[in-house]
Amino acid sequence: MFQLVHRVSGALQRFREGMKTLGVLDAIRMHPDAFRPLFCHEPSPLTADVLERSAVGRNKRRPEECVVAFWRDYLLDVEEQEGPLQLGGILAFTTGANDIPPLGFSPLPSVVFLHELPLRQGRHLPPANTCINCLRLPVLKKFEDFKETMDFALKNTQGFGQE
Repeated sequence: MFQLVHRVSGALQRFREGMKTLGVLDAIRMHPDAFRPLFCHEPSPLTADVLERSAVGRNKRRPEECVVAFWRDYLLDVEEQEGPLQLGGILAFTTGANDIPPLGFSPLPSVVFLHELPLRQGRHLPPANTCINCLRLPVLKKFEDFKETMDFALKNTQGFGQE
């Protein structure tokens, strides 16, 4: 009670007297909604445009956009082909689940970019963190290299012992 009320009551009383001097306090009491933005912070809604503008100016944005295009093309290629590598295998590599659970994923699967240099020349394998459902895509300059790297990584993983 002392910390919240009694300690600051003198300062609040002086503030109130100052607001009465020019009739501001009466105006605030008559039109509280008009003065609310002056005294209360209201965060602006988060939109895609806001997020896109925040990414402008990053030096890594252009290569990342290329990798996103590679990723989309790769997923379309996998979806069209018949064989050992299917979309369920990619999902299992990223999340540990072959199918989407009935209640969905928590957290949602995400993709981040792997900008670090490869351990060995020519090998830039994509790691996944199944605890947070996150796949790290290697930033490569050619789609053929990207496809070869993704194929190698996805075809040569155990997948938690599942067949």
